[in-house]
Formats: sequence, C-alpha cells, structure tokens
Amino acid sequence: MKRGRLRVLLGAAPGVGKTYSMLEEGRRLQGEGKDVVVAVVETHGRAATALMAEGLEVVPRMLVQHRGVELSELDLAAVLDRRPELALVDELAHTNAPGSVHNKRYQDVEALLAAGIDVISTVNIQHIESLNDVVQQITGVPQRETLPDAVLRAADQVEVVDLAPQALRDRLAEGNVYPAARIDAALSNYFRLGNLTALRELALLWLADEVDTALKSYRAEHGISNKWEARERVVVALTGGPEGDTLIRRGARIAARSAGGELIAAHVISQDGLASPHPGALAAQRALVEELGGSYHQVVGDDIPRALVEFARAANATQLVIGVSRRNRLTAALSGPGIGSTITRESGDIDVHIVTHSAAGGGVALPRLGGSLTVRRRLAGFALALAGGPLLTWLLVSFRSEESITSDVLSYQLLVVVVALVGGLWPALFAALLSGLTLDYFLVQPLYTITVAEPLHLFALSLYLLNALLVSYVVDQAARRTRTARRAAAESELLATVAGSVLRGEDALQALVTRTREAFGLDRVRLLADGVVLVEAGGAAAGGAAESSSSATPGVPGPPATTVPIGTRASLELDGPDLAASERRLLSVIASQIEAALEHRDLAQTASEVGPLAEADRMRSALLAAVGHDLRRPLAAATTAISGLRATDITLPESDRTELLATAGESLDTLASLVTNLLDVSRLQAGALAVALGPVDLADVVLPALDELSLGPDTVQLDLPGDLAPVVADPGLLQRAVVNLLSNAIRFSPAGTPARVSASRFADTVQLRIMDQGPGIPAGRRDEVFVPFQRLGDTDNSTGLGLGLALSKGFVEGMGGSLEADDTPGGGLTMVISLPAATTAEPPAPTARPASDEVTA
Repeated sequence: MKRGRLRVLLGAAPGVGKTYSMLEEGRRLQGEGKDVVVAVVETHGRAATALMAEGLEVVPRMLVQHRGVELSELDLAAVLDRRPELALVDELAHTNAPGSVHNKRYQDVEALLAAGIDVISTVNIQHIESLNDVVQQITGVPQRETLPDAVLRAADQVEVVDLAPQALRDRLAEGNVYPAARIDAALSNYFRLGNLTALRELALLWLADEVDTALKSYRAEHGISNKWEARERVVVALTGGPEGDTLIRRGARIAARSAGGELIAAHVISQDGLASPHPGALAAQRALVEELGGSYHQVVGDDIPRALVEFARAANATQLVIGVSRRNRLTAALSGPGIGSTITRESGDIDVHIVTHSAAGGGVALPRLGGSLTVRRRLAGFALALAGGPLLTWLLVSFRSEESITSDVLSYQLLVVVVALVGGLWPALFAALLSGLTLDYFLVQPLYTITVAEPLHLFALSLYLLNALLVSYVVDQAARRTRTARRAAAESELLATVAGSVLRGEDALQALVTRTREAFGLDRVRLLADGVVLVEAGGAAAGGAAESSSSATPGVPGPPATTVPIGTRASLELDGPDLAASERRLLSVIASQIEAALEHRDLAQTASEVGPLAEADRMRSALLAAVGHDLRRPLAAATTAISGLRATDITLPESDRTELLATAGESLDTLASLVTNLLDVSRLQAGALAVALGPVDLADVVLPALDELSLGPDTVQLDLPGDLAPVVADPGLLQRAVVNLLSNAIRFSPAGTPARVSASRFADTVQLRIMDQGPGIPAGRRDEVFVPFQRLGDTDNSTGLGLGLALSKGFVEGMGGSLEADDTPGGGLTMVISLPAATTAEPPAPTARPASDEVTA
C-alpha cells in the first residue's frame, strides 16, 4: 500500500491563519474532485475559521470520559473506516485525553499515513521540541505540548504561514483571535511586538535550515559533488597573515553582488595543532568576518589545499578567495608549486579568486638556514662528533677485515644520525664529512691515503652527506614545532590568566601589569599616564611622579627601561632583560588590552562624576519649578482664606465663614499631600523606603482605592477573577500606587467612558492593568511620564507636582515588581503593574486546559 503524504502548515504564533489556510486548501482540493474530510479542527470560537469549515464533511469526534469530564478527541477508527483521500487534522502537537488510542495526535496522523491517507496538519513553532526552551526564554511561557523534531522533518512538505507581527497584533486587537476579555492580557504578554518578531524569525530560520538540509541530503543521495548555485557562497581562506583583512573585504564585496550571498571564512590548522599565525591576527579577522555578516570556521588538515577545497565543496561554495603567495621568487622556484596553484587545479567548478596584497613576496633572498635548536644542543652535537668519531674509528680499525667494509659504513652512518638527533644540521654535516674522510683514510684500500679513484665512490659520499642533511632537517623541524607549541601554550595560558584575573574581580589594570611582569620575567613593570605612575608591579608602590629607573646597585646606572606606548597619553615601562621579537608581539596584544581598560576606567570615572551632578542639578531645577508653580497655589488659597477670617473691619455671614474655612482646610490638605509626596520621592531616591511584603489579595487593595477616590461602577469597570492568586506586596504602598494610577485614568478618560481595571496571571507573575480611553502617550515618550515633576507639557497647576507616576513606579519596584505603560486596544493608555505571585498555581483541570493553538496570557 502506498504511504500517504504529510503536509504541515507551520506558524510563528497562534492566530497567524494556519487552521484557516488548512481549511481553505481542503475546500480547493474538494472543488477539484478530491475526497476530503475534516478529521479534527479547532476553531477556538473564531467565526471566520468556522465559516471556512462549512461545506466540508466532518468526521464526528470520539468522546472520552476523564475524571468526570467529557472530552472530545479525533476518532481514528472512524476516519480509517471512512478512508478519504485527504484528512484535515488540526494541531499536530496536541496531547490526547487519557483513554485514547494514542497518547499524541501525531501518532494518530502516523496511522492515517500508514493507511495511505494524505494528511494536512498544523503546528506552531513553540511546540517543536528542540526550540521549546528557546521559545520559553523569549516569551516566558512554558509549553506543555511538544512535537519531536523527527516527526516534522519527516513531513513531505512544510510551509510557513507567515503574518507580519504588527498585522497579527491588529488582528488580535480586533477580536479575531481571542475573546475580548483576553485581548489586553495577550497583547501585554505573549503577543508583544518583540516576542512576535523573534518567533517569526525563529520559524523562518527553521524552515530555511530544513530546506538547506534537504538540499544537502538530495545531493548526497544522488552523488552530486559539483556546486549548485542556489545562492552565492564565498569561502575566504585565511592564514592569520596581514593579508587577511584584504581577502575578507574582497570576499564580502563578491558575496554582496548577489542577493542573499553568504560569506564564509576558513582557516586550516594542522592535525597536531601546531600552526602559529601572528598573535591576535586571527581573532581580529574573525571579528571582521562577523561584523560583515559572515561566519568563521576552523578546518583541521595537514594538506592545506585539499582540506580547503573539501570544505568549500561541503559548504556548496561557488567562489573561493585566496591570497597570492607571500613566498619570494627564489623560494617558489626551489619548492615547486604553491598552495594557490594546487587549489586552482583541485577546485574544479568552484571559481577561484587569487587576490594580490601588500604582503606578497617580490624580492630575491636566500632562505634562512638557521635552525630552531638551542646553542647548547649544537655544541653537544659537535662534542659528540669530535669524541665519538675517533672512538668509533679505533674500534673499527681494531677489528678491521676485508669483509667488514659494509658494517664500517653503517657504523659511521649511525654515528651521523645520532649526532643529527642531538645537534641538528651543522654538527651532522661536520660528523658526516669527518667520518667520510676517516673511513677513506683508515678503512678503504689503499689505506692511509685520501683518494677517490672511482666516480661511483664520489656519488656514494654525496648520498652519505645527503642522508645526514635530511635527518638533521627532520630534527630541526621537530624542534621548531615543539618550540612553537610551547610558545603558543605559554601565550594562551598568559592571556587566559589575565582574563581570569579580571573575571575574578581583580582590578583590570593591576592584573594586566602584574601578569606582564610575571610572564616575561621582568624586574619591574610600571604603567604611567601623564608622568604619573598608575600601577606598578615588582617595585615599591608609587602614586606620585614617575622616577627614572635605576639599577639594583646604588650609584651604578642600570640598563635603560623599555617603554611601550599605550595610546596617546600612557606608556608601559619595563625594567629587565630585553624582549625577543615574538615576545614583543605578545606584548602588543597586552598593550591593546591595557589601552581598552584605561579607556573603560576613564569613561567610568567621567560617568561617576557627571551622573550625580546632572541628577542633582535636574532635581534642583525641577524642585524649584515645582515649588514655584504648584506649592504656591494651595498656600496662597489657605493664606487668603485665613486672612479673611481674621479681618475685624467687616462682618462675614456664617455661610461665607464656613466656605472660607472649607477652602483653608482643602488647601492645607493639598499642601500636606504635596509635601508628603516630596518626602516620599526623597526616600525613594535615598533608598530608605520602608517596605513590608506579604501575600496580598488584589481585591483588598483595589476596592479600598475606589472608596478613597469615591468612584462607582459608572466610573470604573472591574474585572478581577475570583481565583486569582495573591501577590507579594506591601498593601499600603500598592494601594497608594493604584490610587495614583486610577486618578490619572479617570482624569484622561473621555466623559461618559469609564476606566477599566483588570487582572490576570502570566507564568509566575500577576498583572494588574488600569486602562483609559484617552489620547494616550507616544511610544517614544512613555518613559518620561515616570520622571519626577514631569507632566509632558500639562500646564494645569491644579493637578499636582507631577509626582504620582514617579511615586507609583518607585513603590512597585520597591516591592520587587514593575510598572510599564502600554497601548489600550482602541486608543488610550494602559498602566500595567506586574508583581510576583505569592503561590504557584495548581495545574489546570482538563476542562480548563487550553488547546494546543492557544497561549495562556
């Protein structure tokens, strides 16, 4: 039986239109004459989705009893008995009710596919198992229903049902996704614009990765090794040399010429890990690649051209960028074809760009013959040749015979190999020449003469010397690589130690200077700026003007200190032995880190100095303005009223005296409230706010706040769920914050339009939303409303000092929560108080379980 085909519609979030698109496709195929049934569909009360399902045959669902609750699930047996050509199965990641044939709905789908029935299904990106934790980090909502990646990757066709994030929010605000009671919570939580943008990118990247994987699998299954130019992929070969930046930028320009071009940088290291590019060069080039939007890779292989070409083929590269050889002409002539020539020959249909650069070799120079062995080992080699040669000759002459010439030659050859292993090139050549002459003089007829009668003997002597040269070359290379490995390990350890010292909390400058002295074995290292010692290691602590370095012996001048410039105004003074060139390269890396630490220190110091001054100046100006405009009114009113009451030249009626007393009382109450708010702001800024946290029921805070403001149901609409978890808060501070927010909401709501107060649970957070239908605040200025003495241009001096929102935010944050401003659907401003829940909510009952396409907001 032919297996059915699975087509999955993938969405970034609920509401993008997956179910609608599935039903629309079902109707289209039905119109073309295909037998289509709806095995299961979840409309979630969306009218447009339910309307699209009309006209399609629906297989009745199976009813399952669980803990006294009747649940409906896909009736697998009924669909199999019906045997349609195509079944529409919504929510592939759904978990079936206990008692169903399978635990998961995708297992039901597998049974339909095995029966030869084609299936169209839907799933959201948050239900993919490998992305579940990523989605939870983005949204803060854990997903209980997940789908193994293998199930989705095994689908014959996966399509993304895409919708722009703002368009989805508009659809949600219009009530096309969730009922009105859930819109505000959804917009404020899961359906934030940033969340939707991240989820959309995640879905598109997953599908793009799946397409790329499918393409690679197809090429592998069909043995296709030549490149497919689906898009330009430019591989840049890096050696760690100075030409790297030029090659990277050239590769980036080549990739940019085609839409969607990809830049890939690759560096080949040998299998023993002993490659030693310039310190820090590869790190800088990697940063440049990432800055240009590319990716960096390290490839292991001793055959650099072959490893590079194989990597390019594996990456389906269309272009390969390499630099022209840095070898000079003589070296190239002696050593044969270089890496560039080999890559060009092996690249096949991959275009190779050989880019010239300033570091390309051009002069004629002999290669250096200096080895990597120490002078001590070379002297030991010469000593072994001088001592071992005569001793070996004495032994061979003592046992000389006509048949022993072969063993004599091999004995001298062994001596040359041993000398080469000990002392390298020059001692080996010396031992070879000395042993050859000794062999001819003492052991080859005619004895005691040095003659070469046959050309063949001269050829044999040449081979003898060549063997010594090759063995010594191998020893020299091994010593060079060993030294390189030790050097690289020491440099890495030094840099890791410096970084670790800073991460452990040590002062960055002190750690850098101290580790520099220890690493290079210096007597003293000092960091100077403008002639002043900032940090010193290895000498007496200094804090004044820098003194010239002196030797340990009084009165005897020591060697001059080495000075390394650090930026434009600082320098590093080194007392001790001179550094080698390789050590100076490492020192330049440390110098750049010191420069960055100095810059960070200067910026931090400037910020610490300017910040308090600016804040104090702003607070002073704001306070003076507030006192001038807001405290004057109630003070003037109270003074006028009391003066009228104290007047003796006129007799006031009792009603006027009562009115004046009321005016004085109201003005003094207002003045007291303003002063209290000023004192609260001062305590908040000083960190002296007293907070007593405990479990608080939101109803016990909101209702007294309404009573305090004398607000009725015509002014405020309440939506506080009865089963809402209590919050961790200070009831007094929370009530003051709610009063301030409610006052603003009532003030800015149009006449006849009540403000709204609602609450909901989101993960481990309870949110209280206070909404108005007023003019709202532009998104770019919402943070300004929480600044003390700020009323966004409101010049009505009867409304207070502009401290209400600043105090509310301070109170809420002091209780461990947050206060944010958001849009009200349909226009207006919503203030969202988020506080931690006092208890963890119990798992929802089966009847309350949201379907797979829903998100608890």
